[in-house]
Amino acid sequence: MQRKIASWSYGLVLIICVAVSHLLRTEAVAVSRVDSQSDQQEELEIAARFAPVFYQGLGDDEYQDYIRNFDFDGDWRGDNNWANAENRRFPLRASVYFAVSETETHFFIHYAVFHPRDYKGGESGTLLSGIIREGARLGGKYDPTGQLEEAALAHENDMEGCLVVVAKNGNDLQQASIVYVETITHNEILKYVPQNSAANGFDAVGLEDQSPRLYIEPKGHGIEAYRGRKIQSPQNGILIYDLYAHTSDPTENRQANMRYDLVPLFTTLWPRAHRGVNETYGETHDYGRVTVSVIQKDGRKVESQIKLGPLGSAFRGRVGAPNMARPPWGWFDRDARGQPLGGWFFDPARTIQRHFNRGGDFSTSYIYAPFLGVQRVKQATTTGKQ
Repeated sequence: MQRKIASWSYGLVLIICVAVSHLLRTEAVAVSRVDSQSDQQEELEIAARFAPVFYQGLGDDEYQDYIRNFDFDGDWRGDNNWANAENRRFPLRASVYFAVSETETHFFIHYAVFHPRDYKGGESGTLLSGIIREGARLGGKYDPTGQLEEAALAHENDMEGCLVVVAKNGNDLQQASIVYVETITHNEILKYVPQNSAANGFDAVGLEDQSPRLYIEPKGHGIEAYRGRKIQSPQNGILIYDLYAHTSDPTENRQANMRYDLVPLFTTLWPRAHRGVNETYGETHDYGRVTVSVIQKDGRKVESQIKLGPLGSAFRGRVGAPNMARPPWGWFDRDARGQPLGGWFFDPARTIQRHFNRGGDFSTSYIYAPFLGVQRVKQATTTGKQ
């Protein structure tokens, strides 16, 4: 299917907001800045080109499986989303959050999907969550898994997502191709390569043109590769979300594909994370400094330390278990707890290099990483004057 570049209307929102978000940065790498308007527009085009097709499974409360945006109810409070999720006056237009970083050889695109409720366990899920957590605390003095704090069947707010890695082919975005996809499902990272890939030892993910086909489970909303309706057959069927569809309200036509909008993390949830505990975030984490390789204006590769400091790391929530859902910089792999929190988001290049055992042809030096203050270098215009 021929897929087109997403609507330029997204760019207007990015342009208006980017100046405000830059004021909240704590420290930036000393590299040349490019015009924010062109940077953000290019980021949107990259995210749109490789935007996944999401196959959303529907459970016994399918209304809670519809994809939303965090502020679907008109505010940025996290602790009223569970209650407001039942209110039918709020629109159901879906949003998928995104972020793009870039090295010499690859694009790294994070996509994050939000639901107001994780409702595993049904009506009793929130009560059982409290019982499980308290029982685990009282019943054992030692927690070798380190997973005690994640013991919950249901909780307010839910954000899962994926990382799409794209090999560049010169400056032609249409010739670039997906080489890796990783998904988050309940604090576990699943690793995939495209079907018919030469890479061995990894599960395969299907592509529609250059869009990964991903399945979102009902209730808990973990994300994995889509494997077909015969294998993934949720209780009330599947709703397909596609960036290029035309219908936006699933209650109007369940048979049609649903459109979702791309929304930048950089101008929405990221600025609020710098404000510590607030109406959006119930917990913070001190990320300290992140060391990454950055390509300077003169072409040198420099190991740079970027100060991140305390950031909101879990959304404010009260129902089921407090502050259980996390933004992408709060995601982690329970099988790799030795890695610093946020590494999968802030330094995806080295993470992917480690996960897939890539060699020297896979660059880990950034030319664009806006969350770390690394912007594309803009070549000076020659005027002929001395």
